[in-house]
Parts: sequence; C-alpha cells; structure tokens
Amino acid sequence: MKATIYDVAKEAGVSIATVSLVINGKGKISEERREEIRQIMLRMGYKPSMIASALTGKKTYALGLLVPDISNPFFAEIARAVEDEGQRHGYSVFICSTDNKDEKVEHYAALLQQKNVDGVIISTGLKELSVLNPLLQGGVPVALLAREFPNVEVPTVVVDDYEGGAAAAGHLISLGHTRLAVLAEQGSISSSRERVRGFRQTAEAAGLMLDPLFVVSCGHKDGKDRAWELLQMKDRPTAIFCCNDLLAIGALRAAKELGLRIPQDCSIIGFDDTVLASVTDPPLTTVAQPIEQMGQRAVQLLVRQISQPGEESERIVLSPSLTIRQSAAMPDNASVYNHLREKNSG
Repeated sequence: MKATIYDVAKEAGVSIATVSLVINGKGKISEERREEIRQIMLRMGYKPSMIASALTGKKTYALGLLVPDISNPFFAEIARAVEDEGQRHGYSVFICSTDNKDEKVEHYAALLQQKNVDGVIISTGLKELSVLNPLLQGGVPVALLAREFPNVEVPTVVVDDYEGGAAAAGHLISLGHTRLAVLAEQGSISSSRERVRGFRQTAEAAGLMLDPLFVVSCGHKDGKDRAWELLQMKDRPTAIFCCNDLLAIGALRAAKELGLRIPQDCSIIGFDDTVLASVTDPPLTTVAQPIEQMGQRAVQLLVRQISQPGEESERIVLSPSLTIRQSAAMPDNASVYNHLREKNSG
C-alpha cells in the first residue's frame, strides 16, 4: 500500500500538522528536523497528491526543466543533477526537450503551467523572450541555468563562458598554433556567444586575427560536416575550438575520416567535459563546467524563490577549468606542409 501522511507522521514521531508544515515549507521547524522528515518521506515513497494540491492552491512539489536535447550528454548530466537535488528537497522534475525552438518552449511552458508546477528551470536557447510571458506574468517562479536573457531578472546560475573561451585560446596559443578555427553554436545561445567572444579577444590580444571563414555557426549535430569543410580548405586551421563536446566529437570524426592525425595534424578542444570527453580517441582536451554544482545551485535558488516570493534574484557565476588530455598539442609543421603539398599536387 502507498504510504500516507499518517504513516510519515508516525514514523517521524511527529504530528500530521508538522509533516504538513514541512511539505509546505512553513512553520518554525529546524532545517535538520525538516531534512529528517523529508528523508522519511523519500524512504517511504510518500508524495503529496499533485491533483489535490493544485485544486486547493497548495504546492504540488513538482518542477519543470526545459533543456534543448536530453540526448546531449551535457544536458543529460544537468538533468540528473537537477533531479537529484530536487528530490532532496521533496520535488519531482518534469524534463522537456525543446530543440532550442521557441514554439516548443511555448508549448511546454503552457503545459507545465497547466500542471501547476511550483517552478521552472530554463536551460534552453530562445529567439523571442515573449514565449516565457505565460510563466513570468502568471507568477510561476523561474530560474535560468547555463543561459542568460537580457531584461529577465530571475535567479540565474551560469559558468563564466568568456573565461572558458579565453582559456581554450590561451592553451592553443601557448602550444604555438596561429591558424585557429571555431565551431560555434547557434547565435541565440548566450553561452556560445560568450565562449566565442572570450576566444576571439584572447587571440587578438596575442596578435592573431580570426579568419571569418574559420568561425562557423552550426547545430550540435553538424560538427562533423562543418569540421570537414574547414579541414578541406587550402590553408586549413591547425586547431579547432568547439563550443561543446558534441561538436568536438564531430570534428574528431571528420579529421579521422580525412586521414589526419589528432593532435599532430590538428588539435581539437571541446567545452563541457561530459562523460564522453574521456572516452574519445584520443581523449578530449576540454573546458570543464561544474555540472553537478550548477544543477544543485539552480534548484536551491528556485526552491528559495518558491518559499520566499519577492526575494531578490541572485546571479551565481561559477568558474570553468581546462581539462588537458591528448587532443591538443604543438602543431607538427612538417606534417602540415606535407599535407598541403599533397593536396595541392593532387
């Protein structure tokens, strides 16, 4: 049989009223005691009825999470971190893949509002901010994760993407690369714009101007095709910075199919440090995001917004770090010369 609020109260040695206060985030109860009761609820599998809670205007203990694509390892890891932290606070999480399309965001925003979720975490790109109006104007608490939008003042958790792009450029320049290329995500994605800006300005500070043809915008599934085009150019780049690990994996595949050695013939750097980065061949040098911490902090900010409406929005900026593996090294000038000579003679 399903556990009831009576079962939880009996197990915790408290009144039903106390359990209800914990469920609704009210009452003068110590945080330690609240956590004990939450853990008992989780262990017994007790969840307040969402339908009953919604009908009475109470909390449903459900959150929404909008991500571009749950099959992307970065967002899969984000979703897991959000789900784990949400569960720790007694919340279930609805995960919605939007493909960075406004019409899907609008659909899911309306759906989540109909389900009376207590709050929504937005971790997807948008072209038009108006698609969030039903949530923002409807009073649904919202937090942003790995995304920022102008004039939207809500709790936000981001990584310093500019710093990450700058670190990637600095590493490649220190290795002696001068022909640098970038595989960027779509322009509507704020994090990618900042990564490119950090990379570009660091290169320019070192006296290197990026060739406009070497900065390519693409979808996360287009990395292989766009990298193939770059690596077929007459004076191809000797290093490619990719704005996420999926693009970098596509670039690795393109280089291998063209018969190029990584990193001797072309260095490749990714961004995210997902689980795939350590199992590629060769293992991927990448800019690591603190994914678990990002998910945790976003949930914490949202839960605080839910329990304390009107609380001033907090913006948390976490630092990335460069994880050096085997996909980036000094350029092999002899190899580059031979490759170009063979291509030109053919």
